Amino acid sequence: MPGQTIRHAGHVVVIGDVNPAVEIVASGDVVVWGRLRGLVHAGAGGDSGAWVCALQLAPTQLRIADRITRPPESAGRTGRWSPEVARIEDDNIVVEAWETN
Repeated sequence: MPGQTIRHAGHVVVIGDVNPAVEIVASGDVVVWGRLRGLVHAGAGGDSGAWVCALQLAPTQLRIADRITRPPESAGRTGRWSPEVARIEDDNIVVEAWETN
């Protein structure tokens, strides 16, 4: 997916990597079954309950509803994959391990 913008009124699921030149904008959740290294905006219509998850979460910019964050400079450089999920908690974007209960 080089240099594309994907906009969807609903959830977006990508099977594969999202490279740095790619933007994904969804009114719902965004799931990436691969590396997420582009810009992602979940809950673009204002849904603060939306979330973003990926097998490797290292976006250039991550937005959920009206909240925006950038990863730390070291994000995604370790070479190890660690599935993570990002969501809004207490009015801030939090990122934690993507685990099933």
